[in-house]
Amino acid sequence: MKEKLLALLIAKFSGMRKDGLAQLAGVLSLQVDTDEDAAGLVDKLTTEKVSAYITEYRKDVDKEVSEANRTYEGNLKKKFDFVEKKDPKDPGKDPKEPANPNDIAAIVANAVKAAIDPLQQKLSSFEGEKIKQTRLQQLEGKLKDVPETFKAQKIKDFSRMNFDSEEAFAEYLTETETDITAFNQELANKGLMAQGKPIFGGKDQNGVSSSVSSYLASKAEGNKSLEGKQV
Repeated sequence: MKEKLLALLIAKFSGMRKDGLAQLAGVLSLQVDTDEDAAGLVDKLTTEKVSAYITEYRKDVDKEVSEANRTYEGNLKKKFDFVEKKDPKDPGKDPKEPANPNDIAAIVANAVKAAIDPLQQKLSSFEGEKIKQTRLQQLEGKLKDVPETFKAQKIKDFSRMNFDSEEAFAEYLTETETDITAFNQELANKGLMAQGKPIFGGKDQNGVSSSVSSYLASKAEGNKSLEGKQV
């Protein structure tokens, strides 16, 4: 449901930060159970409310990041002996001189980057896998009433595809529904063509059905067997 809400939020508030919309989608997902509920809830939101929510969310995130950086910086200062950065305006310093490897700002920046980059990569990988799994579940929901061969082919094709946005995946789901409808109609048409003419119910030139003619003939034969011997 979070993915559904995120898609609706992105469509309605396309100019806003996606990380903020994703956070809002997670909060709203606790309040809805169906697609109709999700659409109704998003429809009630205004640009002002969503903007204010994202602003507050970013304040909290930025605060946490700043505090984490300060803590990390403090730990580095305790661990290493840093040389004070020289004033670039100092005439005694050659402007072409390479940066001091003990420059505290450079060391802190590099250390923070080295610590954060792997985490961001893991988070991105996890989020991508989660989105892919959610999309697969949505696709399987569309394929629950089709033959296994058709379903297997669609899932195989899906595993090779990449979608740049929720809108692109929604368009793919719509196309899949169209394919399913056409496929089922083709099966129905072939089933009707394969049916032969009915065995019973055909009529002769007098308008009497074959089953009735057979019944009358059997009765006539029975009557003859009961006739007495002629004198």
